[in-house]
Amino acid sequence: MAELQQLRVREAVDSMVKSLEKENIRKIQGLMFQCSAGCCEDSHASMQQVHQCIERCHMPLAQAQSLVTSELEKFQDRLTRCTMHCNDKAKDSIDAGSKEPQVKRQLESCVTKCVDDHMNLIPTMTRKMKESLSSMGK
Repeated sequence: MAELQQLRVREAVDSMVKSLEKENIRKIQGLMFQCSAGCCEDSHASMQQVHQCIERCHMPLAQAQSLVTSELEKFQDRLTRCTMHCNDKAKDSIDAGSKEPQVKRQLESCVTKCVDDHMNLIPTMTRKMKESLSSMGK
């Protein structure tokens, strides 16, 4: 059961990341390469100036990647905390004398609820990231 829930989350997050990459990150990458090419066309610039120019061109992409990574880490942390709470409740039930099959059902139900709740957060998280990435790609 836990593997099925894990797969659901992984597929939803993979789909979100692919969408962000296609619709937002690629545009930022394209702008980065155009900007970098412009740096190289300045025949009066020193090697150091060209290098600094290229580094400035790369900053928006690095910021975009950092934003996505940070949001995914926060999402994963929240989901992990939720499932750890489920594990704690299951352990408490076992300690209180509940039977294993009943505790297992409670645990599965709790984990499923965690996943459902977090799956419902993905559209808002996606919209928020797309808004932030859109402002970077200008």
